Amino acid sequence: MDYKLIAIDLDDTLLKNDLTISERARRAIKASISKGTLVTFATGRMYRSALPYALELGLDLPLITYQGALVKYADGREVYHRPLDLNIAKEVINFVKPFGLHINAYIDDELYMEDATDWGKKYASIAKVPVHFMQLPRELKNDPTKILIIGESEELDQLALKLQKYFLEAINITKSKEHFLEISHPRATKGNALKELAESLNIKREQVMAIGDNMNDLDMIKYAGCGVAVGNAVEDLKNIADVVSKSNDDDGVAEVIENMVLKA
Repeated sequence: MDYKLIAIDLDDTLLKNDLTISERARRAIKASISKGTLVTFATGRMYRSALPYALELGLDLPLITYQGALVKYADGREVYHRPLDLNIAKEVINFVKPFGLHINAYIDDELYMEDATDWGKKYASIAKVPVHFMQLPRELKNDPTKILIIGESEELDQLALKLQKYFLEAINITKSKEHFLEISHPRATKGNALKELAESLNIKREQVMAIGDNMNDLDMIKYAGCGVAVGNAVEDLKNIADVVSKSNDDDGVAEVIENMVLKA
């Protein structure tokens, strides 16, 4: 297949464990772009947190960020923004607070939290963005792009079931990492964003490749003509992927691009 569009997740997929892009992956991506294949990111990260990596690679396609809630070019042009409704967001926060878990809220591409917990400090160090503080949900005045709940994996899994039962289809709930539970607009998913991007570029589904590692990548892996799970991906993603590559730290992204795009 002659792939025309590749969407790549960042954390635990393209990025190595030290949060850098390997030289091999950089070469493979730039070579595929030179060949005429379009490349973008599809990440749960904030736009401002994903942007430095896009600039490093010279990507000129809209970046899918916040799980698909914000799609925006590296030069700042916004394609669309699908934030959570303010009242729903406040309800979610009030629902979650009794569980004592860390909560992030994202407004205008800025990170907000109530307290600098250990979880909050660790998150900010990964995202490499400044932290702002507010009382949640009392001081929340605008529709947040998403809400992130951080805690132990099993506790988040149990919370996700309760949230799903209570909010039904009013929100999208997904795990992006073992300790990250993401709450976003019901249409804000990587799969929906990738589908809309491909259609806007007149690229057929069969010509799309998506590469990821976790459950927030599930619908884009299902949508793409070739869904790739890196070797360190969760088993549920590997089970539905068309291809399982090497791990993020073993250049799984570079390997699949070299073998399936550059050699085609």
